[in-house]
Amino acid sequence: MRNKTFLRHLSLIIALMMFAGVLAACNTGSGGSTQGSPEGGSSTSKGDKVTLQFYMLGDAPKDLPTIESEINKLAEAELNVNVKFNYTSWTDWDQKYKLLLSSGQPIDLIFTADWTFYQSYAKKGAFLALDEMLPKVAPALQAHVPEDMWNAVKINDKIYTVPSTWIEYVTEGIAYREDLREKYHLPKPESMETLEAYLEGIKANEPDMIPIADSNANHTHGIRQLNAKLVNTAGQLPYGLDIMYDSPSNVASYWGSAQHLEDLKTYKRWMDKGFFPKNVLNVKDTSNSLLQNGKAAVILSGENPNKFNADVIKIQSTHPDWKLGYFPYPNAKGFAQPVHPIHNGFAIPRSSKNPERALAFYEKLVTDKRYNWLTEYGVEGKNFEVQDGYYKMIGDAQTNGFPREGMNGWAWRNPEFMLYDKSFDDVLSMFEELDKMKKPDIFTGFAEDWTPYQAEKAALEQVEKQYLYPLNVGLVADVETGLNTFMEKAQQAGLEKIQSEYTKQWQEYLKSAGIQ
Repeated sequence: MRNKTFLRHLSLIIALMMFAGVLAACNTGSGGSTQGSPEGGSSTSKGDKVTLQFYMLGDAPKDLPTIESEINKLAEAELNVNVKFNYTSWTDWDQKYKLLLSSGQPIDLIFTADWTFYQSYAKKGAFLALDEMLPKVAPALQAHVPEDMWNAVKINDKIYTVPSTWIEYVTEGIAYREDLREKYHLPKPESMETLEAYLEGIKANEPDMIPIADSNANHTHGIRQLNAKLVNTAGQLPYGLDIMYDSPSNVASYWGSAQHLEDLKTYKRWMDKGFFPKNVLNVKDTSNSLLQNGKAAVILSGENPNKFNADVIKIQSTHPDWKLGYFPYPNAKGFAQPVHPIHNGFAIPRSSKNPERALAFYEKLVTDKRYNWLTEYGVEGKNFEVQDGYYKMIGDAQTNGFPREGMNGWAWRNPEFMLYDKSFDDVLSMFEELDKMKKPDIFTGFAEDWTPYQAEKAALEQVEKQYLYPLNVGLVADVETGLNTFMEKAQQAGLEKIQSEYTKQWQEYLKSAGIQ
């Protein structure tokens, strides 16, 4: 009874938040192609100067004020706009993201991705459709993005985000201190057995170092990829579900399974051996920063080839005697999937007061080399220089206030303008190897609609944090009892309903997409 009352209260809160967003949308118009234009036409520069609110995930670089000032010199002269770049920070970014899109706060451009639930938010009406605006306001941008990519990001036959055109692999892998592996004659961490042996060697020889860099119990997804053949590699499936690539219509529950119990016992053993710090659930540093500053030896989740290269660049600039190694999880599973166009994009939220000017500015960001280089690499001569066609950071990671892609500008990468650090040649070689085992991405096109179980979803998130996260880092003495308690609480929160509805939607998607 108490649980039902909690769900009713939670559902009311969510409904009020959604109503605030809808009310704000009504105040700013219905999303037509002339909405926000100062004189009702399609001009992007007539009327008073406006300030665009641009939202990016993560943490802002130190030199952001300088970059913002330089960008605004161009944008004021050419588009009659100022741009304010806002960042969420990585701390509870997902909750902040939800709030930004539900509160009705005026936002003109916001980052989207499969992992920020672009498909679901688009389906629920959080973003403005761009189909009519693109040819009028941003024809160069429309031409820049191939038609197949525009089609790939459509939800209900409408375009709600501008996809990045740079094709990459964001399949994850294990990043580790190779110099320490060589120094202590440890095995390469490329299986559960060799990984544990590597971690034991680090703990024995570097007692002040954290073996596993983990700031949010996120190692679990990496371990599932290392353990399982043909498991989904497009991203972590929600609600504890398992879907195998070769039999996608068969949906099983990983939570509560024998494999889940075995994995949790592994994490308990790892905590007992000191692979995690006792305060792991309260660590504020990101996994990458822990690796870069020498506090930790291994990253097990979230480390794709591009992020790995960024770690290599930063470590080379501050500790040239260190070396990093990398093991892609596709090598364990036997296949890889190239990134889906949905993975990096920018949308115009329904709360935008200046949608046409926002789209015109984003066109500049992508297709104008001046805007693009400023926001991807910083000020030439201050933050970077070009040597033999390669990007070179000026100074090091400590002194340089804007490292490569310092604004997290993954979405507006333009292959025609991109500069790579020389070390990225290794990543491009890695991409060539992954190309040899690639399979189509069948997962990212799925648009989950959590409306039927919105209250249960919110309740389940709290249950995960309270009962599953401690299990994931070995903080529960009796693992089997702890798992039973988590499953009981999850069922009370509505897990069965969530999994059933998600499975139904997934199987309908497979049928409509012709995926067997």
